Amino acid sequence: MNQPTAASPGADADAASAAASADDARASDAARAGDTARLFERIFGAEPTGVWAAPGRVNLIGEHTDYNDGFVMPLALPHTTTVAAAPRGDGVLALYSADVPGPVAVLPLEDLVPGAVPGWTGYPAGVLWALRDAGHEMGGASLCVTSTVPTGAGLSSSAALEVATAMALCELYGEPADGQRLARIGRRAENAFVGVPCGIMDQMASACCTAGHLLHLDTRDMAARQVPFDMAAEGLRLLVVDTRVKHDLADGGYAERRAGCEAGAEELGVPSLRSIPHAELGDALARLTDPVVRALVRHVVTENERVGRVVELLETGRAREIGPVLSEGHASLRDDFEVSCPELDLVVGTALAAGALGARMTGGGFGGSAIVLVEADAVGELGERVMAASAAAGHPQPRVFEAVPSTGARRVI
Repeated sequence: MNQPTAASPGADADAASAAASADDARASDAARAGDTARLFERIFGAEPTGVWAAPGRVNLIGEHTDYNDGFVMPLALPHTTTVAAAPRGDGVLALYSADVPGPVAVLPLEDLVPGAVPGWTGYPAGVLWALRDAGHEMGGASLCVTSTVPTGAGLSSSAALEVATAMALCELYGEPADGQRLARIGRRAENAFVGVPCGIMDQMASACCTAGHLLHLDTRDMAARQVPFDMAAEGLRLLVVDTRVKHDLADGGYAERRAGCEAGAEELGVPSLRSIPHAELGDALARLTDPVVRALVRHVVTENERVGRVVELLETGRAREIGPVLSEGHASLRDDFEVSCPELDLVVGTALAAGALGARMTGGGFGGSAIVLVEADAVGELGERVMAASAAAGHPQPRVFEAVPSTGARRVI
């Protein structure tokens, strides 16, 4: 990507801005952690052992490819879930959320079995169950949770909660807490305990992303590398438009599509759809008998190819050219995978008509958020047009904010 030279005034300004942003992020982290620690003390009557944070994520490209052994390219958001925690010796997991009305949930460890814990408490309970089920010596714990990750927005609030909890519990009980391990624990909790058959992208993004970078992840062999992503230096902005339309990936739509992808791989005689080269897609589609499965396969194979194109464009300094690739991805998710919705389609269509370089839905679908790549000086007008179009259609007022590539899971206090 094109960067100012070290001697240029632009470089000095960018460096100063980056330093200021890092300082702001640390200050914000510390403030949220302090608030969460004080809430823990008020609820549980003692100071927490520590406070941990893990971010939500937005996916630039590579949607519904992770459970097909494919490629993904997410970034971590500044929005985090923060967990203050302390061990307990009474065989109980005690959970309190500042964002969900209700008293402390008290869950005996022997009662932690898949499907038995409803609502938000299923995610941290599932993490503790997954650790114990893997043979780790884990006792009880008290957890107090606060979050700035919007729920139901396709920004992985559940993964942020899982990863922050996993890091807290591992460090409380002396277990290793490297990023990939935390991600695997979180995915097992969501798959086996909560019952959502997700891939590993969300948890990996929350655990392993670094500030200023995208995470280019091969979900087949888990090879991961950080790709620099500084849209401000290019005079661009990547916006997130939260439609405020809630979705629930456990409602069956997600599972149906995953099952369709697995059926396609089985019919084609491959271990996963990742095994189908883009150059051989036409031949593969001709061998499939079910038109629904055919469309799912087409999306996954072309989406993997789109990830490759975006990586090449970013690494050769052609950031503006990724816009049409994002828009292609939306058309594929809308028409082949059928996981978009009128609110998302309106945001994408309005943004493109207003001059955006590219736009697409992000996340699992059925509501949630879109991303928009736009020239920096057009952000205000584009936001106004999206708001006006949503209001005219009778949709909820969207929330628009910039996607700033941020840091993955960390201990704050």
